[in-house]
Amino acid sequence: MTAPAVESILHSFSELCVSGDNFAWENPRRFSAYANRLQLDLNQFLRSSSPEALSTSVQTALRGLSGDLSKAVEVVSVYRNRSKIFVLINCQSLCASLQKHTVAIGGWLALLESTMPEGSDSRKKVADLSQDMKQAEFRVSENEERVLCTLQKEGQGRQSSKAVQSAIVMDLARALGIEADNHVKLLEQVKLLKTDLMSSNSLVERRVLMSLERIMDSWTVHPVTPVWNFDFDFEEDAQMSPFRNFLCPLTKEVMKDPVVLESSQNYERTAIEYWFRRCIEDGRDPTCPVTGQVLNSTKMKPNIGLAGAIEEWVNRSIEIQLKSAVQCLAENQPPVDSVEWVLDIIYKISEEHPSSRYRVRNSGVVLLIINVLRHCAKSIGTHLRGKALMTLLSLAKDEESKINMMLEEGITRLAIHSLIGSSEKEKEYAVKLLLLFSRDEAYCRKIASEKGALVLLSSMAGNLEHPGLSNLAEEVLKQMERVEDNVHHLAEAGRFEPLLSRLCEGTDDVKKEMAYLVGRMTLTNSSKEQIARKSAKTLIQLLSKPEGRAPSLQALNNLSVLEDNATILVDSAVVPALTNILFENQDDSELKELAAATIANIVQHPGRWELASIDKKGYLMQSETTVFRLLGLLVHVSSQCQVSILRILYGIASSPQASESVVTHIKSGDGIGSIMPFLEHPEVEHRIYAFRLTRILSATFGEDLANELNLADKLPLFKDKLLDNQSTDGERSDAACILANLPLSEDDIKSVLGTSFVRWTVVTLKDRLRGSANWRTSRSSSFLEEGLLGLLLHFTQNPDPQTVNIVKEHSLVNIFRELLNFHMKPRVKELAALGLKNLSDSRKTIISSGDSEVQLPRGLCSSLLFNCWKRPPELLVCAIHNVSCEEDIQFCLLGSNCIKPLVDLLTDEDTNVQIAAVEALSTLIIDSSNNNFKKSVDELEHQGVVEAAITLFTKVRPGILQERLLWMIERILRVESNVKHSLNQSLVRALVEAFRHGNANAKRHAQDSLTNLKQLSGASGKNSSQSRPRR
Repeated sequence: MTAPAVESILHSFSELCVSGDNFAWENPRRFSAYANRLQLDLNQFLRSSSPEALSTSVQTALRGLSGDLSKAVEVVSVYRNRSKIFVLINCQSLCASLQKHTVAIGGWLALLESTMPEGSDSRKKVADLSQDMKQAEFRVSENEERVLCTLQKEGQGRQSSKAVQSAIVMDLARALGIEADNHVKLLEQVKLLKTDLMSSNSLVERRVLMSLERIMDSWTVHPVTPVWNFDFDFEEDAQMSPFRNFLCPLTKEVMKDPVVLESSQNYERTAIEYWFRRCIEDGRDPTCPVTGQVLNSTKMKPNIGLAGAIEEWVNRSIEIQLKSAVQCLAENQPPVDSVEWVLDIIYKISEEHPSSRYRVRNSGVVLLIINVLRHCAKSIGTHLRGKALMTLLSLAKDEESKINMMLEEGITRLAIHSLIGSSEKEKEYAVKLLLLFSRDEAYCRKIASEKGALVLLSSMAGNLEHPGLSNLAEEVLKQMERVEDNVHHLAEAGRFEPLLSRLCEGTDDVKKEMAYLVGRMTLTNSSKEQIARKSAKTLIQLLSKPEGRAPSLQALNNLSVLEDNATILVDSAVVPALTNILFENQDDSELKELAAATIANIVQHPGRWELASIDKKGYLMQSETTVFRLLGLLVHVSSQCQVSILRILYGIASSPQASESVVTHIKSGDGIGSIMPFLEHPEVEHRIYAFRLTRILSATFGEDLANELNLADKLPLFKDKLLDNQSTDGERSDAACILANLPLSEDDIKSVLGTSFVRWTVVTLKDRLRGSANWRTSRSSSFLEEGLLGLLLHFTQNPDPQTVNIVKEHSLVNIFRELLNFHMKPRVKELAALGLKNLSDSRKTIISSGDSEVQLPRGLCSSLLFNCWKRPPELLVCAIHNVSCEEDIQFCLLGSNCIKPLVDLLTDEDTNVQIAAVEALSTLIIDSSNNNFKKSVDELEHQGVVEAAITLFTKVRPGILQERLLWMIERILRVESNVKHSLNQSLVRALVEAFRHGNANAKRHAQDSLTNLKQLSGASGKNSSQSRPRR
């Protein structure tokens, strides 16, 4: 029973009883010493006792010793085999485990000692060992405990300065028994720790590993004093390195403020202060990082002697480096590496030794850096340009250096050019440099005068993808806004806040100046809207002051060009103020011109101006009084003002809400006579708006206008204008529309227009159809097309033989049909449908005149001919006209395939187009007394005309379209073959509604239609009864 226990004990002794030098830690060394004593005592006891005679107590003791020794072996193996840092991290748990097993072994020895003979030497040795092991105390050293606490805190992810990291490494090295400057061994221990933790699940251990890796990565990169090989001749000590005692043990850099501790060690003041603060945060006594000594006091004494020696060395080094930098930058094309070295050195001098900036300034390096930027900007690249700007920014902290830079020609342009650099750093330092310089008002003006500077800054300020740059640019712009002279430049760059704040809140003189700027600036649409929203009321208030009228009117005129601003200005009550200036008796033509131009801009588009009063009496722009006053001004104002008044009249006459009343007022106020002289004005703009106004008038008062034009013999003017290729497209389009709208007599058509003009019209319209892809998008082209179509309607209304020949020669029906199929403008489709109506009506006239009768051969030859052919020739008879339409197919809607396009127009969204289509299709319904009536209706049924007309009729409201459809339907229902429609309840309901709510004509047609339906229904019933089989 005891053999396995004894064997285990002996195996444990082989692991534990080794030389103390094999252990790097005190605790396993002490336990190993206890194990050696235990081995001796236990071997002596086992030799003196027979295994078979061992008592139960001895066997229990041996088994207990076996178990605790085995567990102690496991603990000691951690000390021996794991990395030192792993042991350090777990030192408390390892120490506690050794303590536990040592005390347990002492207890088992006491049990063993009780079985031994009294007074024997063996019993005394076992008793002593038992007592010692029970009283043994295993401890973690203070240094180990401090390092463990620090590592655990670092594992929490807090940030540490370089000085603190160096002190931690020193403490760690001391705890591990490694020299602090032996980086290789320290890194090796970190790598071993990483290996030990491969299978570890401990979050704390992994965090400690990560913090150690971070510290070692940062700490092992020591600052190195660069040694550059240039072909410059310096003294022998030009490249002297600092003495070792000049370097702070924590930062590894030359000390600026060396202090000495009670441990006699020197440190940089800020570095050791960081370490002391960390010690206090960790709740531990402050120590000297180099020696590990716990300090009784954190008092730091300045080491004046060392500081003096360091300062002397620094000054000498700066002098040498500046001399080297000057020689390097003075070359025509300095090497890129050399430039970077110089920039690094100068920046370091400026930041670390601010008191030496004057030396840099006096050495001329600043100007040399600017010259490099000026002449070698492309070759050095964006990285070095950013470094150069960073260096200049640092040096500019010296006031005199900053002034020298600001006075240096080209530095502003260089900084601005860097705003479009490819790297964010270059942009950042360029903006920071401008921000520093912009604190001077004179320099603010200089920045603003540089082309593109404010645009770039404004763009950068609005770029939220880079908030840092955006905020810096915004600060520069705010500095610029302080200077009055920059307001104009800022506004041109799209930054209107300074201008608007002065315009709305400044003194009267400032407001006038700002209004003048708004009036003469070229603004984007968004800028115009922004300014109008914020300043409209202020500008209108300025109109009440004589000295503020001119600049305010200029500003309002500039803003009113934007269509969206019309509502803003009208809501701000601008119309009364402008009309007051326009109609007042003061002889200030410039103000009147500006007021008239602004009103013209506002009324060019329909909006709220139709409801806005223009004076205290409540008159509107479209009122009779206003129109009469505008017409009266045409004779007395300047030429430019005349154009604006014509634009105003055209604008208010074009408004859907005001057009009818305005046109009426123009006619009643002899406006036709006032406008007519401008049709031949030498200035193009006068003619354009005179023609536009005349076009609008011709649509309503065509007969009155024709009379006026005939009296003044001006009718040929429109034909000449239309034929004149030198005239503008707008004039020609309006001339065509005017001629189309005038109710010309047959004599006027022949004498003024003539046959040759018809041919020209047809050819021109055909040409435009061929190039339809281009002219559709043009407003003037669309009006010209309308006019040309309208002219053709004149000719198709009264077809004489010459016109008939022209219609056939140029295939007018094809032109009208194409416009039905392809054109998107409702008015054009309406005119094309009316053209087809005229042609179809003309077909009736041609048939009635007998021109279409087929003349069969007569006499002897005819009989011979028939004998030869055996039978007379077969003629293709039109189902609509009951005669052959082959010769006159241009006048037959069926033969020219126009019915389907016209039927399609019945579903058009425009009512006028639908009416024109119905009128054209109505020409196909021959008088019901004609023998061919049923045949023609059946053909219309076949072509889908009847179904489409009835469907449309059931949907329309009372009006002209309903009346035209009723006329068609009433005649269609006269044909007995249309019995099926008697069952159409929708048709019946629509006819009843028309009878109830329509006008007199509609009621009559509806009543007749209902009667026809009743008759059709009766006929249907009769036929049905007759068809029943007799019983």
